[in-house]
Amino acid sequence: MTADVDRERPGARPAEGPVEGQGAQPGERPDRGAGEESGGYELFRDDWGIPHLRAADALTLARAQGHATALDRAWQLETERHRVLGTSASHLGAEAVDWDRFVRRARIADTARRCFDRLAPETAAWVTAYADGVNEGLAEGAEQAPEFAAVGLAPGRWEPWTPLGVWLSTHILFAGFPTKLWREEVARRLGEDRMTLFATDGPGTAGSNGWLLTGARTATGAPLLAGDPHRFIEDPGVYQQIRLACPEFDVVGLAVPGIPGIAHFGHTGHVAWAITNAMADYQDLYRERLRRTPDGGVEALGPDGWYRVHAHTETIEVAGADPEQVEVIETDRGPVIIGGDPGAGETISLRHPPRVTGDLGFDVLPALLRARTVADVDTALDRWVEPVNVVLAADTAGSTLHRVAGHVPVRPYANRLRVVPAEDPAYAWREGETVPLPRTEVDGSAGIAVMANERGLAAPLGVEFAPQHRARRIRELLGTDTDWTPDAQAAVHTDTRLASSRPLLSLLAWAPGLGPAAERLRDRLLRWDRHMDADSTDATLYARLRTDVVHRLAAHPALKGVTGADDPWRSAAHPALFRPWLAAVPRIGYALESLLTVGLLPYEDRLALVAASAEAVAAAADETPPAPWGELHRLSPWQALPDLAPDGVDAQAIRPGVAGDHDCVLSTSSVPGVTDLFARGPAARYVWDLARREDSRWAVPFGASGVPGSAHHRDQTPLWVRGALAPVVTDWNLLHRTSHHRTSHRPEENPAMTVAPEPVAPALRPAVHEQKIEGFGTVRLVPVDPAADAELLHGWVTEERARFWGMADHTREQVREIYEFVDSLPTHHAYLALRDGVPAALFQTYEPDADPVGECYDVRPGDFGVHLLIAPAEGEGAVKGYTDALLTAFIAYVFSDPAHVRVIVEPDARNEKAIARMVRMGFELGPEIRKPEKTARLAFLTRAALGLA
Repeated sequence: MTADVDRERPGARPAEGPVEGQGAQPGERPDRGAGEESGGYELFRDDWGIPHLRAADALTLARAQGHATALDRAWQLETERHRVLGTSASHLGAEAVDWDRFVRRARIADTARRCFDRLAPETAAWVTAYADGVNEGLAEGAEQAPEFAAVGLAPGRWEPWTPLGVWLSTHILFAGFPTKLWREEVARRLGEDRMTLFATDGPGTAGSNGWLLTGARTATGAPLLAGDPHRFIEDPGVYQQIRLACPEFDVVGLAVPGIPGIAHFGHTGHVAWAITNAMADYQDLYRERLRRTPDGGVEALGPDGWYRVHAHTETIEVAGADPEQVEVIETDRGPVIIGGDPGAGETISLRHPPRVTGDLGFDVLPALLRARTVADVDTALDRWVEPVNVVLAADTAGSTLHRVAGHVPVRPYANRLRVVPAEDPAYAWREGETVPLPRTEVDGSAGIAVMANERGLAAPLGVEFAPQHRARRIRELLGTDTDWTPDAQAAVHTDTRLASSRPLLSLLAWAPGLGPAAERLRDRLLRWDRHMDADSTDATLYARLRTDVVHRLAAHPALKGVTGADDPWRSAAHPALFRPWLAAVPRIGYALESLLTVGLLPYEDRLALVAASAEAVAAAADETPPAPWGELHRLSPWQALPDLAPDGVDAQAIRPGVAGDHDCVLSTSSVPGVTDLFARGPAARYVWDLARREDSRWAVPFGASGVPGSAHHRDQTPLWVRGALAPVVTDWNLLHRTSHHRTSHRPEENPAMTVAPEPVAPALRPAVHEQKIEGFGTVRLVPVDPAADAELLHGWVTEERARFWGMADHTREQVREIYEFVDSLPTHHAYLALRDGVPAALFQTYEPDADPVGECYDVRPGDFGVHLLIAPAEGEGAVKGYTDALLTAFIAYVFSDPAHVRVIVEPDARNEKAIARMVRMGFELGPEIRKPEKTARLAFLTRAALGLA
């Protein structure tokens, strides 16, 4: 039984229990589901539309994964299939020709076929089952996706090897081999000694974070694994939240649409793993010498002289333009990707492991699904090939893993740096040899391991790495605390401190001869906390200063050979596809920290340059005051087609303003000196809890569905923007079983295109606070959803026992309207308190100086007001100390923010029971105050009274 993301039924019957056997989690019933009994599969969804698949066996499950992905991501899958084949221009037009030409010349599809042919038979059957599922679901998925009609395209057929092609095309540029073209240009124009002058984070390759906390550092005593892969943000997203369950395994994780299983980020219930890009260099460029033979063939010069090479011609169809011919040439080193016309300019070939070995490492994928220990993951990853990753893993027994996985060939160091001559045998790969891959123990004394693309564990394997800032900052944030929880990881995910600002600000501090406006700018930026927060205008001023400095450096004579008219970006010598790696201004922007530190310019020249920038930025700020950083620093995701959401959808919904910058842990990477918009950022966030998998968390930039207008197309964007995470639901009884539907993609005929998202049950909402209280249970505070919770709240506030709440005569709609108003205020918030998932109280907070109560007493800095209404506790819930236990959690939440110094309550003066309870808790009674709706008694609780000062 299958369904699209948009057609889940409110009140759907709870699902039966999970599968039996190894996949079942502790505390979950090992019942068989109907899908298993019939030999088929079942598709469930959580409240975020995330697919949970259950099947009788692994092959059926792979088919189910392909089918579900086709329903949710049909256009994305079709886009990827065309990118593999080099046929995107046939429907996207001339702008896609550069990519099509590259993948044809690089022989991506042919390499995928080779790698598929070398798979173990059981893996080949598993991948084929996935492709079969895609083919079964594509027609229905395409009916929902308006992009197909927009370009007049019908979905094509997936071959068994297509998933391997998707993996190749997704990662072929991942190791950044075009950087070698840039280094060649720098060496030629500025001198050999300047080749690595700009060595730093390259476009699109760095920004990922991952960290592991051993059980000694967590509240549960079991490991936590968390992080966020940073890539170019695409819509639909490059990661798909999914659950795959059968009798052999039950795994949640982040899949890549088009790829079976879960390669990079998964949790089997017994072991969890995650990766970051190792920044290794394993792809080489060779400068070839070609000549044409009398019969029209092509010969290349190799170590043993001239020899005939493979050559054939293909046709690229281009929508709205004439077809283009491309000659595909392959030498003994690899396919020619640049040049190729004998005697006409430079010719360069690409050599990379999958083309040489016929292996992508796909036999690892099913082994990861079956892993139950760190040792299982470690053994599986010994066969991994591409990309080369740093891996962290942990299991429920407390074992941990920190290693590099992948294939790095043995060859001279010069191959890593630049383009090398094909005919010289000194630059050949050592056949059958690979570089030993580093590994290390997770730091037992600190109890943490961090991976952030830095020059750390993988240092022997690469040339350019991300600066150490993110890795150091993560370690600093993790500190020495020993009570880390899944929800607390958000503080690390969203940290915005920009350590790389130090060299520029240090020069600004000593900049000579500043005018009054520039001095004010200097003083302001030196007081700035160096956090690139979305609401910070200081962050915007810093970004303006940085941009001006980048432009002045680009205009400096010391860099003249690679800037202005001489910018390699302007050269026709290399394909346009590689221009992001060849543009000087972005290179200067990314390398600014080192360029302001090393000896490119004398110290006095650097001071003068920064002083001139300060004067210019200060003058501009007087005319145009800086807007908050988040208004400028907006997401600019890649889409194969422009937005096709129905009319009325906010055009800016896909381009939210976000905090962070490229060297923050929240690495939202704009291009310094070019734009404040960013295209790279967290493509997902995850927290894997090895104590209770159901306490794990995840989020993606948009949503589970790739269908514009779907209820789950962009419903996770608000979570992603503020750094919140959705719960990983593992209880099948909390999921919705879906049924088969056929829907039209036309907005006016498809209710799913306009329907509001279904309300999320309180137990499934992300919590702002979670606390386990001994003898009572776990208390979670979740935001009130006015529409979803109106019935519940109306029942509480209209009871006689709640008469002091003042809403006894309100209707359900009036209650809803009141909490919609509260929800609209940035200073007031309403939460449901859940005790073990069951609503137990209403808890409201407010800032007194933004509330009428602030007019009734002298508000102090750090005052924070609360209201609370305890729900009736019945049956098993009516335990001794019920209210005091809830109050303990409320107070802990309020004082978890160090800015809150004193809690204010204002119960009705007649509510003697509530006032007595406050006194028992340590509140100090204040005066009675008169408000329009009541006479209230103020009471105050300070940090000092609780020993927290």
